[in-house]
Amino acid sequence: MNVGDRVRLLTGREEGIVTRLLDNDLVEVAIDNDFTIPVLRREVVVVAAEEHKAFGQSAASVAAERQAAASAPRPNFALQKPDAPNNNAGGKKADKGPKPELPKAQKGLYLALSHQSPELLAVQLINNTDTDLLFTYGEEQQDKYRGLLSDKLGPKSVSKPLAHLHLKDFEQWPAAVVQLLPHRLNGDTAFELLTKRLSFRANSFYTSRQPAPILQKEAYLFQLDEKPAAPVAPEKLAESLQAQLSGNAPAKPAAVAPIPEPVKTILPPSHEVDLHLEVLNPDAATLDPPLTNTAILRLQLDAFEDALSRALATNMHEIVFIHGTGNGTLRKEIHKNLSRNRDIKFFEDAQKEKFGYGATLVRLK
Repeated sequence: MNVGDRVRLLTGREEGIVTRLLDNDLVEVAIDNDFTIPVLRREVVVVAAEEHKAFGQSAASVAAERQAAASAPRPNFALQKPDAPNNNAGGKKADKGPKPELPKAQKGLYLALSHQSPELLAVQLINNTDTDLLFTYGEEQQDKYRGLLSDKLGPKSVSKPLAHLHLKDFEQWPAAVVQLLPHRLNGDTAFELLTKRLSFRANSFYTSRQPAPILQKEAYLFQLDEKPAAPVAPEKLAESLQAQLSGNAPAKPAAVAPIPEPVKTILPPSHEVDLHLEVLNPDAATLDPPLTNTAILRLQLDAFEDALSRALATNMHEIVFIHGTGNGTLRKEIHKNLSRNRDIKFFEDAQKEKFGYGATLVRLK
């Protein structure tokens, strides 16, 4: 199972795309390109390409693709003015000039983010050069790096999807870290490793949309080799190899073992956990700029997951989450997480006479 595979949930009829491999037993799946959920690998099955050929896509998948095509902005080109006045005395229609062409990207290496749906983007690497390319792709977030893929890319080719990103989570996107090493079989030049780190900013991201080479469609395009990989001088390469073989290479500093952190005591949460924003962050109302709806939901879900994990770790029998009514988004996300947790005996609306439908009682195993 790889990133980009279309899968079907064994517990229902939903289909989606694998957007991340979270660990050996868990994957992240975008259900019909709308929202992502963590799913155990044993609870999904890869949909074979032959199935789509024989039976076609599901109605939800077709609707999502049509919506993506309909919402994709189309380029608007201004008509070119003629260099000389048009003398059309005979009443004949003037010959139309050639249609303006889309600007083409130059040769080089690119990271392309293309729409799979109005909200979901696929990240791919484009090798628009005449050499082979060895590469690694990873993500960096909060000063922590996570390697995702390493592969070889031929000339004039594009990689499979390396990751999938949601536009609604733009502010929380990790930085992309790409390492590139050009290579040519039987070539006479060796190149240094080229490392590129991309942090996405709204002011530059949305202006980067243009036709992507090889992909043959529009994408948010970022060139990775504005400064091409430098060739390695043969004499320096020979000196470096000889120094390593003879043992005269500069010694690397000895690694210092980190001091183990003391084991933290896990404290049980209160029986009733209030997830309202003013309780979780009393200063939220005075923040400038204010928190976005996505950031608020993430804060509430983080508090829910923390309290639930501590309740399970301390062998609590039950816990109540007060989420309020509102538009129902937080309640839906909580119930979705609870329905997939095997450590939950059951959950239901808690004390309707006290909370209405604004709280959920969770009974733990």
